[in-house]
Amino acid sequence: MKTLSTVAVLLTSVWMGGPLMAAEAPLITAVDATFAPHAMPDLSGGLQGFNIDLGKAVAKQMGREIEIEGTEFSGLIPGLNAKKYDFVLAPVTVTEERSKALLFSEPYLDTDYTFLQKKSAAPLASLDALKGMKISVNKGSAYETWVRQNAEKYQFTFDIYGGNADAVQALLSGRADANLSGNTVAGYAAKRNPLLQTSYTIPTGSVWAIAFRHNDEAGREAVSRSIKCLKQ
Repeated sequence: MKTLSTVAVLLTSVWMGGPLMAAEAPLITAVDATFAPHAMPDLSGGLQGFNIDLGKAVAKQMGREIEIEGTEFSGLIPGLNAKKYDFVLAPVTVTEERSKALLFSEPYLDTDYTFLQKKSAAPLASLDALKGMKISVNKGSAYETWVRQNAEKYQFTFDIYGGNADAVQALLSGRADANLSGNTVAGYAAKRNPLLQTSYTIPTGSVWAIAFRHNDEAGREAVSRSIKCLKQ
């Protein structure tokens, strides 16, 4: 009788959604909250943007809740490696160098690099036109890597900012001659601000994907399956 009573309690716990059927913990992730239109503050004090919607859609596909934190881009990978986050939801450009230390999901967007300038300036016609200019970029981004690798070749200087919004503000205030970011980000900034324009685009053939710790193959596969379903 004791054994049967124990079984009855256990079955009741299962039927009633008790401890044995406890829901999985929420997915924990983060974005650079200054990277509009992919992540930006909303009027309620939360976050909105393409990648916020993407994260929520992926979590729904997985039957999970999701918690999304806003922070500087340069802190995202250290936070991931410290196991503060399950993955990095912010747009991360897949590169050979990054792939040595990270796993990447199914890609979800193509990305080129686009220069943003004041509308009063002559648009860049080529990379050679960068000579003597100062470029603002977001710290820790693929755009920082590009300016570091090409500053000497094209004879320009650059400044690095903690958030892309600050890098764009440097352009508006005259502390930079151009800002370099992703084509969608530059395009959105120009659309929202009549003082700005997009100019030269660097074709890259690169993609954005969700980044995982190098040993989290199960997490990467689960999210990749969700992205593939969303693409369908």
